[in-house]
Amino acid sequence: MFLNKVSILKSGLENQYPFTIPTIKNLTELELTSSVTFLVGENGTGKSTLLEGIADNCEFNMAGGSRNNLYEVDAAESALGEHIRLSWMPKVTNGFFLRAESFYQFASHIDELERERSGILDSYGGKSLHEQSHGESFLSLFLNRFNGRAIYLLDEPEAALSPQRQLSFLRIMHDLVEEEDCQFIIATHSPIILGYPNATILSFDHGKIEEVEYEMTGHYQITKYFLDHREKFLADLLAGE
Repeated sequence: MFLNKVSILKSGLENQYPFTIPTIKNLTELELTSSVTFLVGENGTGKSTLLEGIADNCEFNMAGGSRNNLYEVDAAESALGEHIRLSWMPKVTNGFFLRAESFYQFASHIDELERERSGILDSYGGKSLHEQSHGESFLSLFLNRFNGRAIYLLDEPEAALSPQRQLSFLRIMHDLVEEEDCQFIIATHSPIILGYPNATILSFDHGKIEEVEYEMTGHYQITKYFLDHREKFLADLLAGE
């Protein structure tokens, strides 16, 4: 692990965005104790807001990428970044911020770099990310661009991955953690990805951040209930009661 604590500075700002988000408003300090930390919760609870703030303080491109990826995307900024302080032991500068929503623009940026200087695509599997399926391009990034002694901040990596590819991602992440000393902080809704062993799961529901067990996450419970009781679940849901 490299990043071990996130502190929030909000004196006099409690009534301004993003501190109007209850979880962010109630957050003062967050300790990270595992090489893999998951951020879970309903939409709008502040997961991406916190992840973006951490990425901003790591000086990663807010549109997605590392410190060296210089391109712009509209609305790619962090409202929380200037109010965060990170504690490192030791500090690392290698890493990557994945934003699933702006990955298309990142792929275009890499193609432009390749046109300027041949060989850039070698770090992405030797093939334009646009010439691969969405899921294949994500896995190419994880397999070829990610490497040792780095921190990786991923916002919904499952967005492009089938269930089988999510399992492939778990294996890639495991190898990076165990063999190359990497740290991951991941905002996700995937019960498959959340199943990674010995990870810390932080729930953003109920207006505060709480560590929860895998089986206690809403993602697991809803998915399991649906699979175990699909016909009844759908009958009740579609009846509109």
